[in-house]
Amino acid sequence: MSGVDTSVGAVADLGAGRGPSWLDSWLDENAQRVVAWRRHIHAYPELSRAEHETTAFLADRLTRAGLKPEVLPVGTGLICDIGEERPGARTVALRADIDALPLTEATGLPYSSTVDGVAHACGHDAHTTVALGAALALAAAPELPGRVRLVFQPAEEVMPGGALDVLAAGGLDGVDRIFGLHCDPRLPVGQVGTRVGAITSAADLLELRLTSPGGHTSRPHLTADLVHALGTVITGLPTLLSRRVDPRTGTVLTWGAVRAGEAPNAIPQDGVLTGTLRTGDRDTWAKLEPLVHELVHSLLAPLGVGFDLQHRRGVPPVVNDDESTELFRQGIEAGLGAAALASTPQSSGGEDFGWYLEHVPGSFARLGVHSGVGRVKDLHQPTFALDERALLVGVRAMVHTALRALEH
Repeated sequence: MSGVDTSVGAVADLGAGRGPSWLDSWLDENAQRVVAWRRHIHAYPELSRAEHETTAFLADRLTRAGLKPEVLPVGTGLICDIGEERPGARTVALRADIDALPLTEATGLPYSSTVDGVAHACGHDAHTTVALGAALALAAAPELPGRVRLVFQPAEEVMPGGALDVLAAGGLDGVDRIFGLHCDPRLPVGQVGTRVGAITSAADLLELRLTSPGGHTSRPHLTADLVHALGTVITGLPTLLSRRVDPRTGTVLTWGAVRAGEAPNAIPQDGVLTGTLRTGDRDTWAKLEPLVHELVHSLLAPLGVGFDLQHRRGVPPVVNDDESTELFRQGIEAGLGAAALASTPQSSGGEDFGWYLEHVPGSFARLGVHSGVGRVKDLHQPTFALDERALLVGVRAMVHTALRALEH
């Protein structure tokens, strides 16, 4: 940590005094330590599937508290149980993602990223810290009415997501419900947004490669005009999808890159088009791959170009069930008061938490991190920053939600 300032002053606990007494005591004694953990993780970010030091840091803190974390077979990420498995008792999972983004930080904070081109610009350092705080607070409880499993998941930022690694390792075996939080810079600190139903969207990657004999631009009739074909797909495919898919599903195709040719007077022999396809509906997501292939074929058949379409399935939408979301709301209100409850809209972003909800019921919420001062600093931007009071808000929300779910 040489050269990195992680010193912390007083941090306000916005839910202080709401109990239980052991949680109040733990937060009073450890609030500054929680913030220091986040600053350390923030200063030393690691990319997806390379989170070795982050995993070691978490394992060390959990082990010091007398817990027994287990590193996932893939080598990063870990699972840690708190409380004993008992007949008739429930097991509730709390999940956090631990990886960072390939971005260069531009916040100017004294604990900014020390790793060139890597930064926690999506708030995963906060998610990880909240889960670590919740784990150690729960470990300090006199007794728990069941078992809580902490899932520190790697590789959320790459498709199809590290949630599949957790599932493959049996990370949800015996789990009755799962809960997660994600930073939201559009919500003020002190509030947590919940939603029944879809809260994120499915996200797939499309890569379309076209081929042509090529030729001179003065004689397009003697070849297959590859650039014209790319343009036809760029404009035509989103339009056709809008006429074949129910608009209420929030299905949207957006192109991100196109590459073809170099000379203005030569028709190129190959070109590549890439983009993302998103939908908020689970059933629609299951049908999109064959539909997209059918529509691309119909667009290109008259043009004489060859094509290869790679449709890389990403993550399903996160669909919160009613009961789990109500438990989350009860936990938020118990830990922070009714004023902390907020609603939140569905996002078109993807989140691999959806894989967990294919196996067990659960709910995903948004943690307000905006200080209320200045403009909103959005996620996945080099300037993203958060109000660190949100860390203690997150710990309270997750601890109380786990307790509610165990007692339910």
